[in-house]
Amino acid sequence: MAGNREFNYRRLHSLLGVIPVGIFLIQHLVVNHFATRGAEAFNNAAHFMESLPFRIVLETFVIFLPLLFHALYGLYIAFTAKNNASKFGYFRNWMFLLQRISGVITLIFITWHVWETRVAAAFGAEVNYQMMENILSNPLMLGFYIVGVISTIFHFANGLWSFLVSWGFTVSPRSQVIATYVTLGIFVALSIVGLRAIFAFV
Repeated sequence: MAGNREFNYRRLHSLLGVIPVGIFLIQHLVVNHFATRGAEAFNNAAHFMESLPFRIVLETFVIFLPLLFHALYGLYIAFTAKNNASKFGYFRNWMFLLQRISGVITLIFITWHVWETRVAAAFGAEVNYQMMENILSNPLMLGFYIVGVISTIFHFANGLWSFLVSWGFTVSPRSQVIATYVTLGIFVALSIVGLRAIFAFV
């Protein structure tokens, strides 16, 4: 019974990492990428997202609660998992280890990013181009954001591979190899979008 419950928790954890959290990540990267067109374009895109009807309800039940479960259960997995990359050295074992490490880095980054933006907005600050420009004018914060964004995208892309396996979409070894190349392509593509957005504020 306990084994079945943990199996279901892991599947739910994997599902929430893709839907809705992964979809929100992609949407967030796309909105941020408007910064490459200038301050006005970014501010218009950010304002559009902030003006969505039922935004607070959507953020709470579609983003924050699924993200909270994914993060807390992910920490449990990270600190109870038996990492054997150093013993075997296989590619997937290293991906397993990097998934846990990137998960912890991503959690730290997202927590800080939410504090700097959403929490600041709750106290009256305006989330706009100038806010991000000010944040990223600090070289340490610029480095932190680069590492955080890359880590978050890797965690999503590699987690997508695990999701496809866990939910039975890629069962054969060949399909899993194909999924590896597809998810690596997603990682590279989203990383370009994320980095372009970051440097647009610098």
